[in-house]
Amino acid sequence: MRTKLLFVFLLLLECCSKPSQQQTRAVATSAPAESKKSKVDAALAPPAASSDDLGYTDLAVHDVIFHTTSTASLRVKWLRARMYPTKRGTYPSFDDTNSFRLEVQEGLLGMNLNDLQTLVNGGALKGSSLKNLKLAPAGRQLKISGTLHKIVPLPIQILADLSASPDGKSVRLHLQKISVMKMPVKGLLEKLHVQTADLFDPTNSPGVSVSGDDVDLDLNELLPPPHTLGRLTDVRIWKTGDLMEYYGSPRPDAYRIKQWRNFMRLRGGTVNFGKLTMHNTDLLLVDTSQSDWLNFDVAHYQEQLVNGQTHITPEAGLEIFVPDISKIPRTAANRQISLQWMKNRNVNPPPDVTTQP
Repeated sequence: MRTKLLFVFLLLLECCSKPSQQQTRAVATSAPAESKKSKVDAALAPPAASSDDLGYTDLAVHDVIFHTTSTASLRVKWLRARMYPTKRGTYPSFDDTNSFRLEVQEGLLGMNLNDLQTLVNGGALKGSSLKNLKLAPAGRQLKISGTLHKIVPLPIQILADLSASPDGKSVRLHLQKISVMKMPVKGLLEKLHVQTADLFDPTNSPGVSVSGDDVDLDLNELLPPPHTLGRLTDVRIWKTGDLMEYYGSPRPDAYRIKQWRNFMRLRGGTVNFGKLTMHNTDLLLVDTSQSDWLNFDVAHYQEQLVNGQTHITPEAGLEIFVPDISKIPRTAANRQISLQWMKNRNVNPPPDVTTQP
């Protein structure tokens, strides 16, 4: 599932055994001594001197939940991607998720089924005969319960196999079993002239396509920005109730870095965040909590930066140790940070500064 949004960024790193910040900084700025650097080591290495000319920023993320809306969040277990500006002559901005797109090289990205359920019931499947959907794991299958509106409302339950579509662009649901009132009803549905396209009507739903008993969901179209590109290789439901998309072969790296704290790292290219612009980007965000995930609020990330600790590295990069958004007191001062962060960003300097003597 090419899950989008991701988002707004900064990369992080620190030992899971709750080390000191000095220990964490040493991990962030020095690569492990190995004859061959792994993909993880390469992601954390300082940027090359000429990387600003490449037109993109390398992004690496580990165990971060990006809260993109009040009801939806993107879970990133492991990600390596390139961030490109969407418009020529502009830079990606953390304050505008439409300003960049992500080309995923490898990763484990997903959504909690409850969030996906809210998204679907909120209008993602316009025109569908299915209403009030509930999503739940059923082994390796997805169980879809709801109400079928056709002549009279009927309770319906669907079991679907999950996989990546052959072109690697969508999450495929293969409808294996359909029951109404807990009875198999394929013949009944035929008599009611109900087809798969009625259950998941693609007419008014960008990102939805139907072929026979297969329903393809392009989450890149269904979810808010940022938009992502990449080849989807597998789709699974985890025991945590998360629907996870596999890009490339990310599992060895994902599990190798489980000893590190949650982080985001950006390197190379140029990015904007708040009033700041960073060229030849070298930016690392590290989770200061002991949580399994760093909760990163895209709309209020400035509060996390302000309430964190910032260090300048010997390579002139930035390391920012940030608290979980849920750990920040909801005081009036903190609520004003996001507004003050953006204030006067596009206002020109006063005349006495810009006027030539």
